[in-house]
Amino acid sequence: MANLVENKKVRLNYEILEEYEAGMELLGGEVKALKGGQGSLDGARVIIRAGEAFLLGFHIPPYQPNNATGAYEPERTRRLLLTRKELKELTGRAEQKGLTIVPISVYNKKRWLKVKIAVVRGKKKFDKRESLKKKEAKRDIARDIKGTLK
Repeated sequence: MANLVENKKVRLNYEILEEYEAGMELLGGEVKALKGGQGSLDGARVIIRAGEAFLLGFHIPPYQPNNATGAYEPERTRRLLLTRKELKELTGRAEQKGLTIVPISVYNKKRWLKVKIAVVRGKKKFDKRESLKKKEAKRDIARDIKGTLK
């Protein structure tokens, strides 16, 4: 299960409440581009319309730019494949004030490409600073422990 594309800023900017795994409806060239490590989740989000989940703002460049058709859209809306139960849960959570659904990463699971999505709440500036301080403290502790083991 190797991450092909990851949204690294999600953990800094948001507090993750719940995570889900979803399939995606993709074209053949999009699958090849993702397996090649191309693509960007920056600014991507999930919306729910008419009982279906859609991924917006996920940029997948053409696999072979010279052979791409003129009608190819790198940021087209892609349908997510979820169970009815998961869709019902996400619909309820998306309607709550202050909650958003964002993609975290795209990865291989056997021969399928999956996207990990999460229900998140935005962090305030002081929360972000606190997260960075904790991360830096853990790094310092690990560095000290490693230094004493030598």
